Amino acid sequence: MLVPVKGFHAAKLRLSGALTAPQRAGLARRMADSVVAAAAPLPVAVVCDDPEVRAWAKSAGASVIWRPGRGLNGAVTDGVAEMASNGCTRVIVAHGDLPLASRLAWVADFDGVTLVPDRRGRGTNVIGVPAAAGFGFSYGSGSFRRHQAEAERLDLPVRIVRDPYLGWDVDEPSDLDFEVAALAVAVALERPCP
Repeated sequence: MLVPVKGFHAAKLRLSGALTAPQRAGLARRMADSVVAAAAPLPVAVVCDDPEVRAWAKSAGASVIWRPGRGLNGAVTDGVAEMASNGCTRVIVAHGDLPLASRLAWVADFDGVTLVPDRRGRGTNVIGVPAAAGFGFSYGSGSFRRHQAEAERLDLPVRIVRDPYLGWDVDEPSDLDFEVAALAVAVALERPCP
């Protein structure tokens, strides 16, 4: 599994009206911890360009793919290529801001492309791809539709999974009520919270 992680000190700037810089950094780190833990039993690589994130990833038992100055799309593309060169046949990319993430290994159980959009149906929180497919990543506003189109361009089967836990990412102050959301989802699905 590949987890792109931005420097904790620079993460979640859109939350600055609701959280202080240390609070944002702490939240970013806790969410990334959750995502790495949710990958078990899969091996995890963190793609980053921040020394603090590199140290954190190593302490969390993840390997590090160091890609300074590549931006999110370039870093993920490089990370997938490196994992392919190391023998991985499928790669799951899960963003580090999924506070309700749990049990991510199932994403690899599909031969094509698995897309897990954010709860608004615009972004791509989790994606599973064949490592050697040459998939073109296109994160940013509207990435879910672009990733769907890229899978179709490559003539790969597409599986779309709208998971209420994995669909919850944290970008804006209104996203901070994820604990209440987890309880509501668990009640609706009649299962325990992650």
